[in-house]
Amino acid sequence: MKLKEIISFLEQVAPSTYQESYDNSGLIYGNPEMDINAALICLDSTEAIVDEAIKTGCNLIIAHHPIVFSGIRKLNGKTYVERTLIKAIKNDIAIYAIHTNLDNVAAGVNREICDRLGLQNPKILQPKSGLLKKLVTFAPTEVVDKVKNALFAAGAGSIGNYDECSFTLAGTGSFRGNEHSNPVIGVPLQREELAESRIEVLFESRLQTTVLRALRDSHPYEEIAFDIYSIDNQHQNVGSGMIGEFPEPLNQDQFLKLVKVSMKTECIRYTASSHEKISKVAVCGGSGSFLVKDALSAGAQAFITADFKYHQFFDGEGRLLIADIGHYESEQFTKDLIYKLLTGKFTTFAVRLSELNTNPINYF
Repeated sequence: MKLKEIISFLEQVAPSTYQESYDNSGLIYGNPEMDINAALICLDSTEAIVDEAIKTGCNLIIAHHPIVFSGIRKLNGKTYVERTLIKAIKNDIAIYAIHTNLDNVAAGVNREICDRLGLQNPKILQPKSGLLKKLVTFAPTEVVDKVKNALFAAGAGSIGNYDECSFTLAGTGSFRGNEHSNPVIGVPLQREELAESRIEVLFESRLQTTVLRALRDSHPYEEIAFDIYSIDNQHQNVGSGMIGEFPEPLNQDQFLKLVKVSMKTECIRYTASSHEKISKVAVCGGSGSFLVKDALSAGAQAFITADFKYHQFFDGEGRLLIADIGHYESEQFTKDLIYKLLTGKFTTFAVRLSELNTNPINYF
Protein backbone atom coordinates (compact mmCIF):
# COMPACT_ATOMS: atom_id res chain seq x y z
CA MET A 1 0.00 0.00 0.00
CA LYS A 2 1.43 3.36 -1.04
CA LEU A 3 1.28 6.19 1.47
CA LYS A 4 -0.38 8.41 -1.13
CA GLU A 5 -3.30 5.96 -1.41
CA ILE A 6 -3.93 6.16 2.34
CA ILE A 7 -3.68 9.95 2.28
CA SER A 8 -6.05 10.16 -0.69
CA PHE A 9 -8.69 8.17 1.19
CA LEU A 10 -8.34 10.14 4.43
CA GLU A 11 -8.61 13.42 2.54
CA GLN A 12 -11.77 12.23 0.83
CA VAL A 13 -13.24 11.72 4.30
CA ALA A 14 -11.84 14.96 5.70
CA PRO A 15 -10.52 17.25 2.92
CA SER A 16 -7.45 19.23 3.93
CA THR A 17 -9.19 22.42 2.79
CA TYR A 18 -11.52 22.09 5.80
CA GLN A 19 -8.74 22.60 8.35
CA GLU A 20 -8.52 25.85 10.28
CA SER A 21 -6.00 28.49 9.25
CA TYR A 22 -3.80 27.90 12.30
CA ASP A 23 -3.65 24.14 11.74
CA ASN A 24 -0.97 22.01 10.09
CA SER A 25 -2.81 18.83 9.11
CA GLY A 26 -1.47 16.58 6.39
CA LEU A 27 1.80 14.76 5.76
CA ILE A 28 4.30 16.04 8.33
CA TYR A 29 7.11 13.70 7.30
CA GLY A 30 7.38 11.01 4.65
CA ASN A 31 7.44 10.31 0.92
CA PRO A 32 3.96 9.83 -0.60
CA GLU A 33 5.44 7.07 -2.79
CA MET A 34 6.74 4.99 0.11
CA ASP A 35 5.26 1.55 0.78
CA ILE A 36 3.35 1.27 4.04
CA ASN A 37 3.41 -2.03 5.92
CA ALA A 38 1.45 -1.00 9.01
CA ALA A 39 0.00 2.16 10.54
CA LEU A 40 -0.11 3.16 14.19
CA ILE A 41 -3.08 5.34 15.19
CA CYS A 42 -2.67 7.82 18.06
CA LEU A 43 -3.88 11.14 19.39
CA ASP A 44 -0.42 12.73 19.75
CA SER A 45 2.77 11.77 17.95
CA THR A 46 5.48 11.78 20.64
CA GLU A 47 8.85 10.11 21.12
CA ALA A 48 7.12 7.26 22.96
CA ILE A 49 4.72 6.81 20.05
CA VAL A 50 7.64 6.57 17.61
CA ASP A 51 9.20 3.96 19.91
CA GLU A 52 5.90 2.04 19.84
CA ALA A 53 5.84 2.25 16.03
CA ILE A 54 9.39 0.83 15.87
CA LYS A 55 8.51 -1.97 18.30
CA THR A 56 5.34 -2.97 16.40
CA GLY A 57 6.82 -2.66 12.91
CA CYS A 58 4.70 0.31 11.83
CA ASN A 59 6.24 2.70 9.32
CA LEU A 60 3.35 5.17 9.42
CA ILE A 61 1.98 7.14 12.37
CA ILE A 62 -1.45 8.71 11.91
CA ALA A 63 -2.11 11.24 14.66
CA HIS A 64 -4.97 13.58 15.37
CA HIS A 65 -2.73 16.42 16.56
CA PRO A 66 0.11 17.63 14.30
CA ILE A 67 3.53 17.31 15.90
CA VAL A 68 4.49 20.52 14.07
CA PHE A 69 2.16 23.52 14.29
CA SER A 70 4.58 26.26 13.26
CA GLY A 71 7.87 26.46 11.46
CA ILE A 72 10.97 24.75 12.82
CA ARG A 73 14.19 26.71 12.28
CA LYS A 74 16.56 24.15 13.79
CA LEU A 75 16.49 20.39 14.25
CA ASN A 76 18.95 19.61 17.03
CA GLY A 77 16.86 17.66 19.53
CA LYS A 78 16.38 20.38 22.15
CA THR A 79 12.57 20.00 22.25
CA TYR A 80 10.25 16.99 22.26
CA VAL A 81 9.03 18.05 18.81
CA GLU A 82 12.55 18.00 17.37
CA ARG A 83 13.42 14.72 19.10
CA THR A 84 10.24 13.07 17.81
CA LEU A 85 10.94 14.17 14.26
CA ILE A 86 14.60 13.10 14.39
CA LYS A 87 13.66 9.63 15.65
CA ALA A 88 10.95 9.26 12.97
CA ILE A 89 13.33 10.37 10.22
CA LYS A 90 16.13 8.05 11.39
CA ASN A 91 13.73 5.11 11.36
CA ASP A 92 11.95 6.11 8.12
CA ILE A 93 8.56 6.37 9.82
CA ALA A 94 6.08 8.69 8.11
CA ILE A 95 3.91 10.99 10.24
CA TYR A 96 0.48 12.16 9.07
CA ALA A 97 -1.95 14.39 11.01
CA ILE A 98 -5.69 14.68 10.50
CA HIS A 99 -6.77 17.39 12.92
CA THR A 100 -9.30 20.21 12.48
CA ASN A 101 -10.36 18.90 9.08
CA LEU A 102 -11.58 15.75 10.88
CA ASP A 103 -13.14 17.97 13.57
CA ASN A 104 -15.08 19.90 10.95
CA VAL A 105 -16.79 17.12 8.98
CA ALA A 106 -20.24 15.77 9.88
CA ALA A 107 -18.93 12.22 10.25
CA GLY A 108 -15.87 13.28 12.25
CA VAL A 109 -14.72 13.77 15.82
CA ASN A 110 -17.88 15.42 17.13
CA ARG A 111 -20.15 12.79 15.61
CA GLU A 112 -18.10 10.16 17.44
CA ILE A 113 -18.78 12.00 20.72
CA CYS A 114 -22.51 12.27 19.95
CA ASP A 115 -22.71 8.55 19.20
CA ARG A 116 -20.96 7.61 22.44
CA LEU A 117 -23.33 9.81 24.44
CA GLY A 118 -26.38 8.48 22.63
CA LEU A 119 -27.37 11.85 21.15
CA GLN A 120 -29.82 11.63 18.27
CA ASN A 121 -30.27 13.81 15.15
CA PRO A 122 -26.79 15.40 15.41
CA LYS A 123 -26.22 18.54 13.36
CA ILE A 124 -23.26 20.88 12.88
CA LEU A 125 -23.39 23.58 15.54
CA GLN A 126 -21.51 26.32 13.65
CA PRO A 127 -21.62 25.60 9.89
CA LYS A 128 -18.88 27.16 7.78
CA SER A 129 -19.51 29.70 5.03
CA GLY A 130 -17.44 30.45 1.94
CA LEU A 131 -16.95 26.82 0.93
CA LEU A 132 -19.59 26.71 -1.80
CA LYS A 133 -19.90 27.98 -5.36
CA LYS A 134 -22.64 27.93 -7.97
CA LEU A 135 -22.17 26.87 -11.57
CA VAL A 136 -24.56 28.23 -14.20
CA THR A 137 -24.28 26.84 -17.70
CA PHE A 138 -26.35 26.39 -20.85
CA ALA A 139 -26.80 23.28 -22.97
CA PRO A 140 -28.97 22.06 -25.85
CA THR A 141 -32.16 20.55 -24.49
CA GLU A 142 -31.39 17.06 -25.76
CA VAL A 143 -28.11 16.78 -23.77
CA VAL A 144 -29.25 18.36 -20.50
CA ASP A 145 -29.50 15.02 -18.68
CA LYS A 146 -26.06 13.95 -19.91
CA VAL A 147 -24.49 17.18 -18.67
CA LYS A 148 -26.27 17.09 -15.32
CA ASN A 149 -25.35 13.46 -14.72
CA ALA A 150 -21.70 14.26 -15.39
CA LEU A 151 -21.80 17.21 -12.97
CA PHE A 152 -23.47 15.08 -10.29
CA ALA A 153 -20.85 12.36 -10.72
CA ALA A 154 -18.16 15.02 -10.19
CA GLY A 155 -19.66 15.99 -6.84
CA ALA A 156 -21.86 18.94 -7.83
CA GLY A 157 -25.48 19.20 -6.74
CA SER A 158 -25.15 18.13 -3.09
CA ILE A 159 -27.10 20.10 -0.47
CA GLY A 160 -27.16 18.75 3.08
CA ASN A 161 -28.68 15.27 3.02
CA TYR A 162 -29.63 15.52 -0.66
CA ASP A 163 -27.67 15.05 -3.86
CA GLU A 164 -28.36 15.46 -7.60
CA CYS A 165 -29.89 18.88 -6.80
CA SER A 166 -30.16 21.28 -9.73
CA PHE A 167 -32.39 23.89 -11.35
CA THR A 168 -33.19 23.85 -15.06
CA LEU A 169 -34.95 26.53 -17.07
CA ALA A 170 -35.82 26.28 -20.78
CA GLY A 171 -35.06 29.14 -23.16
CA THR A 172 -33.51 30.13 -26.47
CA GLY A 173 -29.80 30.53 -27.00
CA SER A 174 -28.00 32.30 -29.83
CA PHE A 175 -24.41 32.34 -31.09
CA ARG A 176 -22.31 33.07 -34.14
CA GLY A 177 -18.89 31.61 -34.74
CA ASN A 178 -16.08 33.46 -36.51
CA GLU A 179 -14.16 32.17 -39.51
CA HIS A 180 -11.94 30.02 -37.26
CA SER A 181 -14.82 28.32 -35.43
CA ASN A 182 -15.99 24.75 -35.87
CA PRO A 183 -19.53 24.74 -34.45
CA VAL A 184 -21.34 21.51 -33.71
CA ILE A 185 -24.58 23.18 -34.81
CA GLY A 186 -24.75 25.69 -37.68
CA VAL A 187 -21.98 27.23 -39.77
CA PRO A 188 -19.35 29.94 -39.18
CA LEU A 189 -20.30 33.61 -39.66
CA GLN A 190 -24.02 32.88 -39.32
CA ARG A 191 -26.06 33.47 -36.18
CA GLU A 192 -27.85 30.39 -34.89
CA GLU A 193 -30.73 30.12 -32.44
CA LEU A 194 -31.83 26.92 -30.76
CA ALA A 195 -33.64 25.55 -27.74
CA GLU A 196 -31.32 25.48 -24.73
CA SER A 197 -31.68 24.98 -20.99
CA ARG A 198 -30.07 26.94 -18.20
CA ILE A 199 -28.57 24.56 -15.62
CA GLU A 200 -27.66 25.64 -12.08
CA VAL A 201 -25.83 23.49 -9.50
CA LEU A 202 -23.99 24.11 -6.24
CA PHE A 203 -20.58 22.56 -5.62
CA GLU A 204 -17.79 22.73 -3.07
CA SER A 205 -15.02 25.13 -4.07
CA ARG A 206 -12.39 22.40 -3.70
CA LEU A 207 -14.13 20.45 -6.51
CA GLN A 208 -14.02 23.24 -9.10
CA THR A 209 -11.38 21.66 -11.35
CA THR A 210 -13.18 18.30 -11.31
CA VAL A 211 -16.59 19.85 -11.95
CA LEU A 212 -15.36 21.96 -14.88
CA ARG A 213 -13.63 18.94 -16.39
CA ALA A 214 -16.91 17.03 -16.20
CA LEU A 215 -18.71 19.93 -17.86
CA ARG A 216 -16.24 20.06 -20.74
CA ASP A 217 -16.22 16.30 -21.23
CA SER A 218 -20.02 16.03 -21.35
CA HIS A 219 -20.91 19.18 -23.29
CA PRO A 220 -21.09 19.10 -27.09
CA TYR A 221 -20.16 22.73 -27.78
CA GLU A 222 -16.75 23.87 -28.96
CA GLU A 223 -17.06 26.90 -26.65
CA ILE A 224 -19.13 26.37 -23.49
CA ALA A 225 -20.87 29.33 -21.84
CA PHE A 226 -20.78 29.13 -18.06
CA ASP A 227 -20.57 31.34 -14.96
CA ILE A 228 -19.18 30.51 -11.51
CA TYR A 229 -20.37 32.45 -8.47
CA SER A 230 -18.92 32.43 -4.98
CA ILE A 231 -21.77 32.26 -2.48
CA ASP A 232 -22.01 32.86 1.27
CA ASN A 233 -24.36 29.97 2.01
CA GLN A 234 -23.46 27.87 5.03
CA HIS A 235 -22.22 24.35 4.35
CA GLN A 236 -24.56 22.23 6.47
CA ASN A 237 -22.14 19.30 6.73
CA VAL A 238 -18.93 21.20 7.51
CA GLY A 239 -18.22 23.26 10.60
CA SER A 240 -17.45 23.37 14.31
CA GLY A 241 -19.17 21.41 17.05
CA MET A 242 -22.39 19.43 16.92
CA ILE A 243 -25.74 19.48 18.68
CA GLY A 244 -28.10 16.59 19.31
CA GLU A 245 -30.83 15.34 21.63
CA PHE A 246 -31.23 12.59 24.20
CA PRO A 247 -34.13 10.20 23.59
CA GLU A 248 -35.30 11.01 27.14
CA PRO A 249 -34.42 14.12 29.19
CA LEU A 250 -31.94 13.68 32.06
CA ASN A 251 -31.57 15.55 35.32
CA GLN A 252 -28.21 17.13 36.11
CA ASP A 253 -26.82 14.21 38.13
CA GLN A 254 -27.89 11.67 35.50
CA PHE A 255 -26.32 13.81 32.79
CA LEU A 256 -22.98 14.22 34.58
CA LYS A 257 -22.77 10.51 35.40
CA LEU A 258 -23.49 9.61 31.78
CA VAL A 259 -20.79 11.99 30.54
CA LYS A 260 -18.23 10.71 33.04
CA VAL A 261 -18.81 7.08 32.10
CA SER A 262 -19.27 7.51 28.34
CA MET A 263 -16.28 9.82 27.91
CA LYS A 264 -14.06 7.96 30.44
CA THR A 265 -13.08 11.11 32.25
CA GLU A 266 -11.84 11.33 35.83
CA CYS A 267 -12.88 14.92 36.33
CA ILE A 268 -15.62 17.22 35.03
CA ARG A 269 -15.49 20.95 35.67
CA TYR A 270 -19.04 22.19 35.25
CA THR A 271 -21.33 25.15 35.87
CA ALA A 272 -24.78 25.29 37.41
CA SER A 273 -27.79 25.56 35.14
CA SER A 274 -31.36 26.79 35.53
CA HIS A 275 -32.70 23.80 33.58
CA GLU A 276 -34.21 20.99 35.61
CA LYS A 277 -33.91 18.59 32.68
CA ILE A 278 -31.29 18.28 29.96
CA SER A 279 -32.31 17.01 26.54
CA LYS A 280 -30.50 19.16 23.96
CA VAL A 281 -26.70 18.99 24.17
CA ALA A 282 -23.89 20.65 22.21
CA VAL A 283 -20.45 19.04 21.97
CA CYS A 284 -17.03 20.01 20.67
CA GLY A 285 -13.91 17.88 20.84
CA GLY A 286 -10.92 19.87 22.09
CA SER A 287 -11.06 23.60 22.84
CA GLY A 288 -14.65 24.73 22.29
CA SER A 289 -15.18 27.90 24.34
CA PHE A 290 -15.67 29.89 21.12
CA LEU A 291 -18.95 28.02 20.56
CA VAL A 292 -20.81 29.03 23.73
CA LYS A 293 -22.98 31.63 21.97
CA ASP A 294 -23.79 29.14 19.22
CA ALA A 295 -24.81 26.55 21.81
CA LEU A 296 -27.08 29.08 23.54
CA SER A 297 -28.60 30.24 20.25
CA ALA A 298 -29.30 26.64 19.26
CA GLY A 299 -31.22 26.06 22.50
CA ALA A 300 -28.74 23.67 24.12
CA GLN A 301 -29.13 23.08 27.86
CA ALA A 302 -25.60 21.67 28.17
CA PHE A 303 -22.28 21.98 26.33
CA ILE A 304 -19.55 19.33 26.57
CA THR A 305 -16.04 20.42 25.55
CA ALA A 306 -12.64 21.33 27.07
CA ASP A 307 -10.06 24.01 27.88
CA PHE A 308 -12.36 26.63 29.44
CA LYS A 309 -10.66 29.48 31.30
CA TYR A 310 -12.13 30.69 34.59
CA HIS A 311 -14.01 33.72 33.28
CA GLN A 312 -15.33 31.83 30.27
CA PHE A 313 -17.46 29.66 32.56
CA PHE A 314 -19.62 32.74 33.21
CA ASP A 315 -20.53 32.87 29.53
CA GLY A 316 -23.16 30.18 30.04
CA GLU A 317 -25.29 32.89 31.66
CA GLY A 318 -26.83 30.33 34.01
CA ARG A 319 -28.77 28.94 31.03
CA LEU A 320 -26.10 26.52 29.82
CA LEU A 321 -24.42 23.79 31.82
CA ILE A 322 -20.82 23.93 30.63
CA ALA A 323 -19.04 20.61 31.16
CA ASP A 324 -15.26 20.80 30.69
CA ILE A 325 -14.11 17.18 30.52
CA GLY A 326 -10.48 17.76 29.49
CA HIS A 327 -8.86 18.08 26.08
CA TYR A 328 -7.47 14.55 25.86
CA GLU A 329 -10.66 13.05 27.26
CA SER A 330 -12.84 14.84 24.71
CA GLU A 331 -10.75 13.60 21.78
CA GLN A 332 -9.47 10.22 22.96
CA PHE A 333 -11.95 8.27 20.82
CA THR A 334 -10.68 9.94 17.65
CA LYS A 335 -8.21 7.04 17.47
CA ASP A 336 -11.12 4.61 17.23
CA LEU A 337 -12.76 6.72 14.54
CA ILE A 338 -9.62 6.74 12.37
CA TYR A 339 -9.17 3.00 12.97
CA LYS A 340 -12.75 2.28 11.84
CA LEU A 341 -12.31 4.40 8.73
CA LEU A 342 -9.08 2.69 7.66
CA THR A 343 -10.05 -0.89 8.45
CA GLY A 344 -13.36 -0.39 6.68
CA LYS A 345 -11.55 0.68 3.51
CA PHE A 346 -8.25 -1.24 3.38
CA THR A 347 -7.34 -4.85 4.05
CA THR A 348 -3.86 -4.91 2.53
CA PHE A 349 -1.93 -3.44 5.45
CA ALA A 350 -2.14 -3.63 9.23
CA VAL A 351 -3.74 -0.89 11.32
CA ARG A 352 -2.92 -0.75 15.04
CA LEU A 353 -4.36 1.38 17.82
CA SER A 354 -1.67 2.86 20.04
CA GLU A 355 -1.69 1.39 23.55
CA LEU A 356 -0.15 4.54 25.02
CA ASN A 357 -1.99 7.27 26.88
CA THR A 358 -0.37 10.49 25.66
CA ASN A 359 -2.36 12.77 27.99
CA PRO A 360 0.25 15.07 29.62
CA ILE A 361 -2.21 15.93 32.43
CA ASN A 362 -2.57 13.86 35.59
CA TYR A 363 -5.27 14.12 38.27
CA PHE A 364 -4.59 13.71 41.99
